[in-house]
Amino acid sequence: MGVREGEGSMGAAAAGVVHRLADRRETFATVESLTGGLLAATVVEIAGASAVYRGGLVVYATELKERLADVPAQLLAERGPVDADVAKALAEGGRRRCGADWGLATTGVAGPEPQDGKPVGLVFVAVAGPDGTEVRQLNLDGGRDQVRGTAVTEALRLLADHIQAPT
Repeated sequence: MGVREGEGSMGAAAAGVVHRLADRRETFATVESLTGGLLAATVVEIAGASAVYRGGLVVYATELKERLADVPAQLLAERGPVDADVAKALAEGGRRRCGADWGLATTGVAGPEPQDGKPVGLVFVAVAGPDGTEVRQLNLDGGRDQVRGTAVTEALRLLADHIQAPT
């Protein structure tokens, strides 16, 4: 899925998620790799975030994905950190570790150079919730800041897609 420059706003996406989760009386947690805390920072800018945001993990180093977010070591060894199944494990591990209704994860290559044969702009976002886990692959254009910002927006949109229906 390609995402064009200028689509969406991190703050608007975060506000929508925070308000909808508050209405549902549900919580979420984040696990971030390529976004390095930008997702968490975007969420806590929203008034009322403390009612729904449990916290998050920034697991930039590969070994921390296993140690803190419970990603299987064998999966990381076989596929590396930029992988759909790793994103799934990150979201599920964050949900479990933080005791949240929902887990939201990001992993990918922000650049400026490819990583382990994966191109700049390859990003996986994942959401884990009561009914399972969904992963989306994104192929983003732009520089490092743009890739990271769009990854945050798209992760929040993924969660929003799962919480639109009434409880």
